[in-house]
Amino acid sequence: MEQVVNMGFISIIPSLLAIALAFATRNTVVSLGFACILGTLLAGQGIMGFPTLIKTSLGTTSFAWVMLLNTFIAILVAFFQKTGAIQGFSQYIQNKNLSRRAVQLLAWLLGMFVYFSDSFSPLFVGTTMRSISDKAKVSREKLSYIADSGAAPVSVLVPITGWAAYLSGLAVGIGAIVTQEDAMKLFIKAVPFNFYALITVIFVGLISGGIIKDFGPMKKAEDRAIKEGKVLRDGADPLIGKELTEMEAYPGIQQRVFLNFILPVIMIMTIAIGTYIKLKSAKTMEAFLFVMIFMGISMFIQGIPFKEIMHTMTDGVKGAVPAIMILALAYSINSLSKQMGTANYIISISEGFLSPQLLPAIIFLIASVMAFATGTSWGTFAICMPIALPLAFSFTGGEATTLVVACFAAVAGGGVFGDHCSPLSDTTILASTGSAADHIDHVKTQLPYALICGGMALAAYLIIGFTSI
Repeated sequence: MEQVVNMGFISIIPSLLAIALAFATRNTVVSLGFACILGTLLAGQGIMGFPTLIKTSLGTTSFAWVMLLNTFIAILVAFFQKTGAIQGFSQYIQNKNLSRRAVQLLAWLLGMFVYFSDSFSPLFVGTTMRSISDKAKVSREKLSYIADSGAAPVSVLVPITGWAAYLSGLAVGIGAIVTQEDAMKLFIKAVPFNFYALITVIFVGLISGGIIKDFGPMKKAEDRAIKEGKVLRDGADPLIGKELTEMEAYPGIQQRVFLNFILPVIMIMTIAIGTYIKLKSAKTMEAFLFVMIFMGISMFIQGIPFKEIMHTMTDGVKGAVPAIMILALAYSINSLSKQMGTANYIISISEGFLSPQLLPAIIFLIASVMAFATGTSWGTFAICMPIALPLAFSFTGGEATTLVVACFAAVAGGGVFGDHCSPLSDTTILASTGSAADHIDHVKTQLPYALICGGMALAAYLIIGFTSI
């Protein structure tokens, strides 16, 4: 189908409808599905538009990658549980008699430890810490917030990640940024100006450590967990299959936490970081596939029957299905937004406000709204960076001044901010999955915290804009 450049206000109706319905009904699958159907009708694609949209959106490399990564991680989680590794790790931590505050801080630190993948980080933190935080009476909403905030906000700050390579690559050839080396220098210079990511990482640490007290919907969730012992609200629908949350270790197996948990995680990090250094591309999915095969062989050697290993693998896939369903529809509505020109419309209505003083703040806002509406930060980067940097260079006479650096950071931070707030975002979905939280409960409790960090970042960009000219 031919791409529609800009359908005006109609182009944002599907995304807005999906988000509004998700909050109203607490059923993300139905909300996304209805929004996709209405969107294809508004786009003039007819009654067959929806199945065509699903077919074309899911038949892409990007969706296949995130679906396989999510599936492989779910299988590994099943293996961790079947070998008793997670139970053993949880018991080890529980023997330390950590306080609620210490448990939350540990989850925060774990998220930064596995910084190399924003997809693995929330799943790893949520899965690893879930039973520990449950016993400490930390709400699932709080755990999913900590897991989510240690993912993209950390990945976008570190130069040796796929995020750094992607963002810097988008800057090559614009203005004074001629080579990849120039672009990477720009990325590093922009790190102190990536205010949303920096503020968020610090804010989560302060919240986890009790220095900043919980407030809003999160306080209500935490009070429920502490006073009633309910880590989930009554009627909540955890975004993970029971196959993973209720899996028991294989009878009689010896708990080998290092072999069946710590070593696989080290292997994943080594392969991902090593391939990034060598190939300039972190082969995260391949790392999980390799470790999944390694663990399957290891489990067999440890005495778990082959048939049981296959059943465990199948249960892992089943446990991933709820998240994959939402991811599939989120990718579909993102594809529909591209066809309807949502990003072009958002940019067009802001053109009259552009000035050098306001540029960083406006770019941050545009990137935020775009990422929130589409649920993708990387898609937002691809659209905003080729627009933001030329505008910044036009105001600086082609010099890579503070204004240019701030605008680069504003695109990166704005994309993460909008993505962080959006129920359509894959990392938001994965955080709910890993923590076994109700997805909309996670979004509702996280939103006030994200908005405060976003507001502080916006104020910082206004200051930079007016002081850098």
